[in-house]
Amino acid sequence: MILRRILRRPCDDRGGVTVFVAVCVVALIGIIGLAVDGGSTMRATERADYLAGEAARAGRQAIDPADAINGTAIDVDPQAAIAAAQAYLSSAGATGSVSVSGNGTTLTVTVTDTYATKFLSVAGIGSLPVTGHGKATLLHGVTAPEGP
Repeated sequence: MILRRILRRPCDDRGGVTVFVAVCVVALIGIIGLAVDGGSTMRATERADYLAGEAARAGRQAIDPADAINGTAIDVDPQAAIAAAQAYLSSAGATGSVSVSGNGTTLTVTVTDTYATKFLSVAGIGSLPVTGHGKATLLHGVTAPEGP
């Protein structure tokens, strides 16, 4: 009797499309989330690079006046350069590290930040690290820039 009932039952695909659509929607939302958070992370990295470059340029302006006035050398005053770069970073709401080369002509800035994800937070990824780098070399000259 049970075998007859099973054999008489028509085979249909009711509900099969619903499962397929649900799987496809979840996959599409995941792809859109990766695109949105990936693009926003790239934008945050570009901003960190920009801030690092501008902070390096701001610090590069802090030359050592004693050597520059008497014409013996044109070097960056390390303490003043680091302070100027850090002041620029803090005014922009960023954090990072600043270093001056041994010969006092190159300033290197590294900005560290995080990007708070929008879609990936559902998958347990709440934030992504972002790092930007900037370097400025002190050049001087009247008609053309001269190197260190």
